[in-house]
Order: sequence, then C-alpha cells, then structure tokens
Amino acid sequence: MSSKVVVFDYGSGNLRSAERAVARTGADVTVTSDFDVALNADGLVVPGVGAFAACMEGLLGVSGDQVIGRRLAGGRPVLGICVGMQILFGKGVEHGVTTEGCGEWPGTVERLDAPVLPHMGWNTVQAPGESVLFRGIDPATRFYFVHSYGVRRWELDPGRFAPPLVTWAEHGDRFVAAVENGPLCATQFHPEKSGDAGAQLLANWLTTL
Repeated sequence: MSSKVVVFDYGSGNLRSAERAVARTGADVTVTSDFDVALNADGLVVPGVGAFAACMEGLLGVSGDQVIGRRLAGGRPVLGICVGMQILFGKGVEHGVTTEGCGEWPGTVERLDAPVLPHMGWNTVQAPGESVLFRGIDPATRFYFVHSYGVRRWELDPGRFAPPLVTWAEHGDRFVAAVENGPLCATQFHPEKSGDAGAQLLANWLTTL
C-alpha cells in the first residue's frame, strides 16, 4: 500500500511542484490545510517560499505549528523545504525584524554573508556519511537553491540523545543545507526542483515513513 503524504497548504510554497515530485516516488499525495488530515498522514511535507514572517503568519493561521508539534511528539515524519525548513528554527531576522519560529531546533535564520544574493542555482552539499536522505547520491551532486537567508550556526547541544545529522553548503560562508533529526527532516534546497537527485532524496525520505 502506498504511503499517504500530505503537502501542507498554509498559503506559502510550491505546492503543485512538491505534490508532483512526491507523487513520482509512488506515494499517495494530498494537498490540504485540513488539520486532521495533515496530522494523521504517514508523512507531512511543509514547503515554503518568501519571507520568514509571512510564512509563520500563514502557518499559525491554520494551526500548522500544532500539527507539526503533535506529529513529532508521536514520531510521525515531517519534511520541511526551503522556508518550510527555516520556520522550524527558533527565530528569523529579516530587515531588522525578529519573528519567532516553531522552535523545533534552536538557531537563527539570518541573511547570508555572501557577495551575491540571492543564492540562486545549483550547489553541492557536504552530507554526513550516516545520512539517510542522501543515501546513494553521489557527493558531487548539485541541488537547486533559491534563498538569501539561512542558518549559519548550528546551536543545538549534543545532550544525551543522538545528535541530528547536519548537512552543510557554502555560498559566501557556510550554512545549513539539510537536517535529519529522527522524524523531523528538512532541506534548504528544493528537492522538487533538483532533478533525479531530488527525486532520490524524496524516495529516501519515504523509506522513513
């Protein structure tokens, strides 16, 4: 039986391209903002484009923060993409305005220190060897990025649990390109726009459902 995946519609994101990309992996995909449907799906994809503050406003408007929190409390997988990854962190700072995020990870989304912004185009990433998302993907593979902001410092202490797997990329300086943390995964790049490599990453994520 195909895994049931919801692409969460909270007013921000490449919904249809994400839907098509996940559907190509063989999953049964629904695009919806319905709380219960999103809560009970096998997997939840949280896309996002635009400003951090606007995405958070949209997410809170449909109680998306509660959906994410309750899913994670029950060990149900969530995949954030682009700004859908950024809002999982503690806060975002854009144009001098600080907006609280979901706080699943500590850290600040801030403007990249790079000579050319936005960072738009193909870039390699440095994934840890234990990564599930990047399993079977050549380390020289490039993924598609479109962003001016990112997380430049990983602030979560290892603690007594297994630390998350953090993938990095460089554009001017280093920034977090992906995170794998139990049921919570995220990518700063767009797997749905990253061709065969993005399709492989999504297929790898589906194996975790």
